[in-house]
Amino acid sequence: MKQYSIIIVLILSGIIGFAQNTTSITEDFKPSVLNQPRQEYPKVNSQGYARFQIAAPEAKSVVVSLGLGGAKGGTVLTKDQDGYWKGTTEGAMDEGFHYYHVTIDGGVFNDPGALNFYGSTRWESGIEIPAHDQDFYALKDVPHGNVQQILFPSKSTNTSRRAFVYTPPSYHKDKDKKYPVLYLQHGWGEDETAWSIKGAST
Repeated sequence: MKQYSIIIVLILSGIIGFAQNTTSITEDFKPSVLNQPRQEYPKVNSQGYARFQIAAPEAKSVVVSLGLGGAKGGTVLTKDQDGYWKGTTEGAMDEGFHYYHVTIDGGVFNDPGALNFYGSTRWESGIEIPAHDQDFYALKDVPHGNVQQILFPSKSTNTSRRAFVYTPPSYHKDKDKKYPVLYLQHGWGEDETAWSIKGAST
């Protein structure tokens, strides 16, 4: 009798554990803020899931490579009767910016619905997973500084190089005031747009 009791307890604990690991997806998806103008997909929801739709009626396989599921072969999309491939990430993504690309029948492409950014030594699609503290970073009616693109001669490469320089709102009002300087170097595979356009570097 004790053996049967132990088996029943183990079965019930397994069912409960499975139920705890199953998360229902909230259907409040909205277009990503990094989409091309007037493009509905990709979408993100309040939980951090990403949903994709790719038009490829003749394709045999479409996979999105980013974040969760990347090590398991990516987010595999399924084809509907209208020739659109659709799919949602296996789990919630980390908050913030993510690079991604689409593999269609073995060929690597960018998502035509998303803006492109330079990362991983190539131009890739980008998607933004909304952060819980996004209001802190939102554009508000307060004084703002300026970001300027400058070109400078590089003796080491014998070329002109590009940099972006941020100056605070009051910078041009007092020519004699000295400011501290912080140099930011982009991560491997990125370029100098990483900080001002994507907000951070990997």
